[in-house]
Amino acid sequence: MREGLIPTVLGTVVSASGATMLKSKYKLLGVGVLGFGVAHVILGAIDLVEHR
Repeated sequence: MREGLIPTVLGTVVSASGATMLKSKYKLLGVGVLGFGVAHVILGAIDLVEHR
């Protein structure tokens, strides 16, 4: 399995759950979860590109 694939997929799932939380009464928590997920997607993508 390619290095960086797991953080990218995990970040996508976490970002999607954070985006759905933005519509609930927990908007601040949703923003935090969304940011955490986006950070994982970015770092995973860097790993995927770096370790070709």
